[in-house]
Amino acid sequence: MTAAQPASTVTEGVRSLEVRWIFLGEPQSPVTGWFGRFPAGVESREDSYLLDPHLPGLSVKLRAGGLLEVKMYRGSPGVLDVADRARGRMESWEKWSFPFGPPSQAGEEAAGWRPLHKRISRFALAGGQIQARVPRLGGEPWCTVELTEVRARGEAWWTLAFEARGPAGLLYGELEATAAFVFAESMPGGVELGANDAMSYAEWLRRQHDAG
Repeated sequence: MTAAQPASTVTEGVRSLEVRWIFLGEPQSPVTGWFGRFPAGVESREDSYLLDPHLPGLSVKLRAGGLLEVKMYRGSPGVLDVADRARGRMESWEKWSFPFGPPSQAGEEAAGWRPLHKRISRFALAGGQIQARVPRLGGEPWCTVELTEVRARGEAWWTLAFEARGPAGLLYGELEATAAFVFAESMPGGVELGANDAMSYAEWLRRQHDAG
């Protein structure tokens, strides 16, 4: 008789299709008002990203001090282009999650890790319905939209991001449809969502790290 094996605490790889724009400074009230058209849930947390050693094609993050997330870059299917509203390269990722302890003590920054303080306003579009909470993974695709305030080493930044999940063959259509829905009203205050500002957290942090 073989002893029963403990259930794995590792989440199976989850595929996603994402595009994120990152800007220096804090989002101005016209931008937060534009995003406020949608009923969003709000979350505050600190995530730490592994920068050293550099792992090409991987993004390693400690989420809120208790979950290690490893994301593998799976290429880009092309550019999201919402005419006269937004343009950015889409990125395909696969993510695994593991329970994990913190890399530092008493809030200190551990060598090789970069903490980001985030205040995330998020809603999801699933089945044509807006939801303040992220749906569970299932057979239907869905796409989250985030407006995030980020603080890194005393500097303020903000990001706007779309992340589609669900069956791999439906992700492109779901992200494109959600972007068209959100950008039915253009960004206010002269904000331009251009291709040069579109990148993952991993790429943004790597650029900052390499610039010293």
